[in-house]
Amino acid sequence: MATGYLEILRVRHAARLLVGTLVGRLPNATAAIAIVLFVRAEGGSYSLAGALAAVYGVANAVGQPVLGRLVDLRGQPRVQLPAAVLSALAMAVFAFAGIGPLPLAYAAVAAAGLFTPPLEGGLRALWATVLPKENHVHRAYALDAVAQEVMFTVGPLLVTVCAALWSAQAALLVLNAVGVLGALSVVVSAPSRAWRSAPREAHWLGALRSPGLLALLAAFLFIGMALGSITVAAVSYGDDNGGDVVYGWLMAGLGFGALVGGLAYGARGWRGEPGRRLRVLVALLAVCYLPLMLMPGPVAMTLLAALAGVFLAPAIACAFVLVDRHAPRGTVTEAFSWLVTTFTVGASAGTGVAGPVVEAGGALWGFAVPGAAGGVSLLVLIATRRVIAVPVGRAVVAARSENDPNRALEPRFSSEDRA
Repeated sequence: MATGYLEILRVRHAARLLVGTLVGRLPNATAAIAIVLFVRAEGGSYSLAGALAAVYGVANAVGQPVLGRLVDLRGQPRVQLPAAVLSALAMAVFAFAGIGPLPLAYAAVAAAGLFTPPLEGGLRALWATVLPKENHVHRAYALDAVAQEVMFTVGPLLVTVCAALWSAQAALLVLNAVGVLGALSVVVSAPSRAWRSAPREAHWLGALRSPGLLALLAAFLFIGMALGSITVAAVSYGDDNGGDVVYGWLMAGLGFGALVGGLAYGARGWRGEPGRRLRVLVALLAVCYLPLMLMPGPVAMTLLAALAGVFLAPAIACAFVLVDRHAPRGTVTEAFSWLVTTFTVGASAGTGVAGPVVEAGGALWGFAVPGAAGGVSLLVLIATRRVIAVPVGRAVVAARSENDPNRALEPRFSSEDRA
């Protein structure tokens, strides 16, 4: 399993781009908890902390596809680094001004979210230019999905450690400064400086004019809802079974399951049409959410949480392949950024839906929400299976690539030719 990933990381620039992107995304991955800790340290209420974190999340969801489109038009260095600096400066204003002038606090966190650089979409656009074989690109997508789970597990820990050693204010400042360094590491690399999106057709919808991409976004909106609802239901379960420690174990179990699933998925080559594979993965994901409703003791529940996460990273990695194939010419970064936005919006919606459900029926019904959301996602994929199928112009190339994982990439995967 490890051999395949090491083969990717040995490719020139690959490790640097992956690590730089993860470091650059730390401010985004830790923003919610960092904002909450800072507001509480300033004497603010949980309601205010939640409102500020929500403003950041909404602004981030709006900014990602907009900045992604700018990257496709202007190149990565001209957009990614200025955006990272502006986002960090806005968070610094929030850290130094505090919550005293509330309008300034809201404006600062909104600006920080809005200017968060689309490093995630940028990395996925770069993989095809860095890696020489298509199976390497697919494996890199899986490694990317796995690395996200690591980041979202380690990131909150870094925030709490910084806050404990120094202060919540220092945590905000340090992590955002580190994020700028991560973005800098990416944009000064040769692949990022040389990357150019293919010429694009002028269209106000941009990447959203692709029916296949719209279908994928609709499906992943509900997968995001499933994840968001699990966090709320897990809090309720923890309150009745040991408190925050149990909640932490459940979230760790969910992340660990995704980590294992992603590593296993990327360790082998996959043949066949990726749309069909995605339907199978989402079906398994939805089915594995259902045992959470059994709500056994904490140890068994942690194991069920790990099971619930196993097919998440593989589903995301498979979706990356399809997004790449359905992105209209010249819109690859924007298309990946829309996936990030949709997932984020879905998670927020899932949190909002699960709250009233848990209050009305307890954790049991809260854990029913992710299973239902996963089922709806599967129905969307089934209903749109013809739209999501590989575009006709690319079908022959895709078939040859799937059957020969060691062949060099066709121009289909090049940022210079996405016809």
